[in-house]
Amino acid sequence: MRACLRLATLTLFQTVFALSLNAQKIVQPALGKRSVALLKVKNFEFKDLNKNGKLDQYEDWRLPIDVRVKDLVKQMTLEEKIGFMVISTTRLAGDYSFQPNAPKAEISSGFNEEDLMQPINMFTRKPLPVPTMSAAGTTKGVMNFHLRHFILRANTSAKIMAEWSNNLQALCESSRLGIPAVVASNPRNHVTIDASIGLSVGTTVFSKWPGELGLAAMRDLKLTREFAEIAGKEWSAVGLRKGYMYMADLSTEPRWQRIEGTFGENADLASDMIREIVLGFQGVKLGKNSVAMTTKHFPGGGPQVGGQDSHFDWGKNAHYPGGMFEYHLKPFKAAIAAGTSSIMPYYSAPKGKEFEEVGFSYNKAIIQDLLRKQLGFKGIINSDTGPIDMMPWGVENLTILERYQKAINAGVDIFSGSADPSLLLETVKKGMVSEERINESITRLLREKFQLGLFENPYVDVEAAVKTVGNADFQKKGDLALRKSIVLLRNEDKLLPIAKKSANPTKVYFETYYDNGRTKNPITVNRPNVKNANIEFVGSKEEADVVLLWLIPNGGSLFTSQGKPIELSLSKNKIDVAHVNEIIQAKPTIVAINFTNPWVIDEIGGGNLKSVLATFGTTSEALIDVVTGAFNPTGKMPFTTPVSEKVVAENQSDVPGYLKPKGYALFKFGEGISY
Repeated sequence: MRACLRLATLTLFQTVFALSLNAQKIVQPALGKRSVALLKVKNFEFKDLNKNGKLDQYEDWRLPIDVRVKDLVKQMTLEEKIGFMVISTTRLAGDYSFQPNAPKAEISSGFNEEDLMQPINMFTRKPLPVPTMSAAGTTKGVMNFHLRHFILRANTSAKIMAEWSNNLQALCESSRLGIPAVVASNPRNHVTIDASIGLSVGTTVFSKWPGELGLAAMRDLKLTREFAEIAGKEWSAVGLRKGYMYMADLSTEPRWQRIEGTFGENADLASDMIREIVLGFQGVKLGKNSVAMTTKHFPGGGPQVGGQDSHFDWGKNAHYPGGMFEYHLKPFKAAIAAGTSSIMPYYSAPKGKEFEEVGFSYNKAIIQDLLRKQLGFKGIINSDTGPIDMMPWGVENLTILERYQKAINAGVDIFSGSADPSLLLETVKKGMVSEERINESITRLLREKFQLGLFENPYVDVEAAVKTVGNADFQKKGDLALRKSIVLLRNEDKLLPIAKKSANPTKVYFETYYDNGRTKNPITVNRPNVKNANIEFVGSKEEADVVLLWLIPNGGSLFTSQGKPIELSLSKNKIDVAHVNEIIQAKPTIVAINFTNPWVIDEIGGGNLKSVLATFGTTSEALIDVVTGAFNPTGKMPFTTPVSEKVVAENQSDVPGYLKPKGYALFKFGEGISY
C-alpha cells in the first residue's frame, strides 16, 4: 500500500513537473566543466557530477532547487556533511598574509598599510597557529576533509586569483560528488588604515572607493548601489562569490576599534546603506552573477564595554546602558528584508539579565528566538572566526565538543576559523548533535551554492577577469565617490576654496602627517601636478600663502590591543600636536582629518579650528579637488565627534551621538557645508 502511495506521489510530481516545463521555455544554461562527462537528455546537457552515468536529481538544472538539495543531502556521507560546516583561510603561493615580516602594500595618499598581525591566544597572549592551508593542504582539505568553503585573503593580481579559483573548482569537480566550492573574502575595494587580517584586504587591484564611513558620508544611495554592483562584477569575475561583509554595526561607542568598517551611528542611514549594498552585490535574489553577502555582527557589535573589542578577554562583553538594544537591530532588519544570504554573530557576550551571558554564537535566545523566529531570517548563520577555540566567551568551562554542541543547538550553520572538521565530526558521532540537525545546516549551505549557479558553472574567464577588475570606467565612478565622501565642516576664514588672490598663483604647502609606527619621518610633503593654474605647491610652509595639513591619526591595528583604556585625543593616536599647532600659528591653515573613529581634536588650534575638513579613507587627488574648488563638497558626517575625553568616558555605549546629552558634540551627525 505504501509503495503504491509513493508511486502515485512520484507520478503526480512528474506530471506536474512536466506540465510546468511545457508552460515555460527551457533554456540550456552554459555548463562549465573540466573532467566530468556530459549527459544528454532530450536535447539538453547535464554534468555527471557523481560519475555514475545517469542523471541524478541534484544534477538536473531543470528541477526546483529544494528538490536538488534534498537529493544531494541524501547522497552525502556524514563526513562530507561535516566538512561542509567549516570555513577557513586558504593560501596562495606568495601569500604572506600571516607572516610577521611580510611585505606591506602601499596605500594611497602616501601612508602605508597597518601591520598584519598574527592572531593571539586571548588566554596566554601567545601567537596562535593560523588555521590555513598551503597549496598542497588545499588538496587534502577538499579530498580528505571534504571542505567546500574557503576564505581568500591573498592580495594579488586578478589573473592569479581567477586561475587559482578555476584550479580549486576543478579539484572539487573531481571529487566523489563534484560539489563546487564557495570562496569568500573580506572587503577589497576601500581605502583603509587598518587592513588587519579579518577586517580588510587593504589596497588591491580592484576599483578603489572610500572607506565604509566615507560611503555613508556621501549620502548618495544611488552611487552606493552602483558601488556594490561594480564591486560585485569585479569579485565574481575572479571567482569570489561570497563577501564577509558588510558591517551593520552602529558606531555608538566612539572608542570601539572597528568603527572604520561601519556606516556610522545612525540606524536609519545604516539601514539604507546595508539595503543598497546587499541589493547591489546580490541582486533582488541570488543568481549566477551574484556575490552572496554575510552581514555582520549580529545583534550589533558597537556597544562594547569601554570600547574594547570582543576579540579579547578584556572586551568580551556588550552592554546596553541606554536601553537601546532594539535600535541596533534596525540595519539587520534591512539586510534581512533585502535578502542577505548569511548573518554573522559577534563574539561578545551580552552583559545584563535579559540574555544568557554567553557569546552570541552560543546564544539560543539571540539566534533562534530573535534572529530566526522574530526577525524571520531563513539564511545561513556563519560564526565569526574562532569562537570555539579562541574566543569562547561565557563557555570557557565547556569542552570543545560541548562548545560545538551548544553553538549548533543555538543555530550556527558553519564555523569560521578551522580547517580540521574532526572534532565537529566527533561531536556528531557521539550523539551530542543529531544528523537531522546537521542536515538543516547542509540544506542552507547547499541552497546558496545552487542559487549562485555554481553547480552549472563555477569557472571564470581569466582574460575577462583581467579586463574587468579595476577598469577605468569602474574607477571613474570610484573617483566621484572619493570626492563626495569628503565633508567640509568649517570655513570661517574663507580659505576655501583655495583660489587666486592676486596676479600670482596661491602658494600651497601640502603636508600629510601619518605615523605608521615603522618609518622614522611621519611627514610627507606633497607637490602634485595640478591643472589649476591658480595653485602652486611648494616645498615648505615658509614659502606658502596657505597650508593644507592632512592628519591621519593612527589608533593602531585592532590586534595590537593590550586592554588599556582607549583614548581618542590626537596626541594618543600618533599625532604630534605641538608640530600641528606650530604650523597653525605660523600660517593660514586648512586642517583635514581622517576619521576612523570620532577623534577628540581639542588639543589643536586652541580647540577652535577655523577651516576643517573630514575624510574617511580617500585619496590626495580627491582632497585637492575639494580644496581647490574643482569639486564642491557635499558630504555629511556619518557620526558625532565628542568635545572631550571626559564626555567620552561618561557616554552610554549603545546611544548614538546625536541623542547624547547637550554638550557632548563638537561636530554633529549630519553636519557638513558646501561652498
